[in-house]
Amino acid sequence: METQFGAGLGPRSEAHGRSARTKRGRDKKPKSGSPLKKVIAAVLVLLLAVGGYVGYLVWETYYAIRTVGVDREVPPGESVKDKPKAFLLLGVDSRAKTGTLNTDVIMVAALNPTTKSATVVSVPRDSLIQLDGYKQQKANQFYAGFLRSVKKDGLSGEQAELAAKEELRKMFGKMFGIPIDYAATINFKGFIDVVDALGGVTVDVDMDMRYVDRADGTNINLSKGVQKLNGQQALDFIRYRKSNDGKNMSDDFSRNKRQGEVLAAIADKLKSFGGAAKLGSVISAVGDNMKTDMPSSEITQLFTTYFGIDKDNIEYIPLQGDWKSPYVYLNAARLEEARAALAARMAE
Repeated sequence: METQFGAGLGPRSEAHGRSARTKRGRDKKPKSGSPLKKVIAAVLVLLLAVGGYVGYLVWETYYAIRTVGVDREVPPGESVKDKPKAFLLLGVDSRAKTGTLNTDVIMVAALNPTTKSATVVSVPRDSLIQLDGYKQQKANQFYAGFLRSVKKDGLSGEQAELAAKEELRKMFGKMFGIPIDYAATINFKGFIDVVDALGGVTVDVDMDMRYVDRADGTNINLSKGVQKLNGQQALDFIRYRKSNDGKNMSDDFSRNKRQGEVLAAIADKLKSFGGAAKLGSVISAVGDNMKTDMPSSEITQLFTTYFGIDKDNIEYIPLQGDWKSPYVYLNAARLEEARAALAARMAE
């Protein structure tokens, strides 16, 4: 009986049949350099490249965490991945030219692992802090003051920094009515390096900004409008207070608003594929310039639990008040609102 493909061709010899079957069998094997082999090779190369990059990230993360965190165990169920935690975040002006150690950026953040959400309260640097048991002074003066105090008690180096952070956590915890678990300081260079590692951030610059101070090397020169800023420009954006000619003046409240905008832009970048690809560089930048009293294991859990958090899940509350030189007198209602928001985030 003739098959469909053999119809009209007449009978075939046995030898011819074997030859045809052998040829068809050979044709089933991909030839060297065939498209199939090229695809398989490309996939293998891609997997090796991805595997190598993941290995690089793991190593860089491990190294950065070892240099940033402290060696301390966390009791079961007390990890940042298991329960809400509060953090004190400080941007420290530690430039060699100025010799200062003021905290120009002060934020208290409450993070909830169940809802993958956060509340961040920004405190104006010139806020007058009036708490029982503490000297009345600007918020940005306490860290340097605590450091001097613990050094007088005989502590030095890392131990002095840890003790100062503990005192600062207690103080701001009392101010906001919540226990603050950890504190971290990052210097200006760390902020610049993080933004640069992400390829810059896009923000809406609210005014022309021009200010030069040769004493400390400040040279701010930004034009109004939506634009991408590199690390130095982003730092200039959040630090800007005044111009040399007395125009386009700013204040602590505007600075705090800009801090929130940059924070949201960084969060957006980190959750994107491009931001994830640059995570190794970001971690390296943080590791070189940040110091914290958080255990190393908890930093790992923090990254894995909250990496890619959406900016819509970050509630940002800049404290408000009245400026009466040399202090900002905080608005009591706004402070109470911040306290309630932090407490609510910790209780979710």
